[in-house]
Amino acid sequence: MGALDGLRIVEFLGIGPGPFAGMMLADHGAEVIRVVRPGPSRDLSLFEQHDVLGRSRTVVHVDLKIAEGRAVVRDLCRTADGVIEGFRPGVMERLGLGPEVLLTDTPRLVYGRVTGWGQEGPLAQAAGHDINYIALNGVLHSIGRDGCKPVPPLNYVADFGGGGMLLAFGMVTALLHVARGGGGQVIDAAMVDGASLLAGMAWQMKAADMWSEETGRTTLSGAAPFYDSYACADGKHIAIGSIEPAFYALLRQALGVADDPLFDAQMDRTTWVEASGRIAALFATKTRSEWCAIMEGTDICFAPVLSFDEAVDHPHIRARGTLMEIDGCIQPTPAPRFSATPHAAPRGVEAGHGNARALLATLGYEPEQVAALEKAGVIA
Repeated sequence: MGALDGLRIVEFLGIGPGPFAGMMLADHGAEVIRVVRPGPSRDLSLFEQHDVLGRSRTVVHVDLKIAEGRAVVRDLCRTADGVIEGFRPGVMERLGLGPEVLLTDTPRLVYGRVTGWGQEGPLAQAAGHDINYIALNGVLHSIGRDGCKPVPPLNYVADFGGGGMLLAFGMVTALLHVARGGGGQVIDAAMVDGASLLAGMAWQMKAADMWSEETGRTTLSGAAPFYDSYACADGKHIAIGSIEPAFYALLRQALGVADDPLFDAQMDRTTWVEASGRIAALFATKTRSEWCAIMEGTDICFAPVLSFDEAVDHPHIRARGTLMEIDGCIQPTPAPRFSATPHAAPRGVEAGHGNARALLATLGYEPEQVAALEKAGVIA
């Protein structure tokens, strides 16, 4: 089941964006075979047991440091539609599994590569993490409060939005090109590029002189009193996004300031600090539940700020099935949703282990060959 049913993707195990892209492809029906090195690992740790990003995989353990192991993986890639890897530039080439080799074997192959800095450029070989990639392209500078240092948005922006999701998009786009008669190709998904792409509207605002180079002074960064989060009487928080005039009018009415001239000129930045203080004082007079009873479901553009534990039980999250449980682990449901090709129920990470023998049999390996590879420690 799923829109990508019938596609085979070989994923070389990494962390973060590569597994996220593999999860997205597997969620929507692709057969994703994860290549993992054999031997002691963190497989038994609590984190690995609940590997949300590793769901719905077939896992094979192959030692790529051994020539026979690389030959097994090369045979596997000959049967694949796509490959995903997230190593530093040059690693796969040194293993003899780079795109120049695998695309020669299979000209229709889509070879997806995700890195922080990209396959080329002065920083291509440098180490880095999400925070570094969004620092260099201007994105981190735009996230934070006025007068405060920039705030890392966890690793959502570069690792997953600008890395894994862009890699998944690139894979599907290139696979569509192949399905239309084109050849395979290499995808260079750099997180520094992808995170910059996510900031497209910010660059548009800058061009339209609707942007401030000072952190925390734009409408969407918390400077505007009508687009912010506020503490309630019980210490919990709510979020409002009453940007449009009609929604802003509803907010004023609900807060009892419809006739207060301080709030008349919504976009007058000289009033924002004072207006924010007044609104904060008003929200502090009631609990979050009381504000939900007044504002939730209206066109004010309101929502309670929920923790992960609280989000599980919210009626809207439950009604849509936005979260699900697999093997005792609460995790996001596959998205987006397709009317004609719905996704199958994801499988837990343990479901794919121990499939090397069966998989190699489909590649034409005889039982005695498989046994010899096992004995030599090439596969496990």
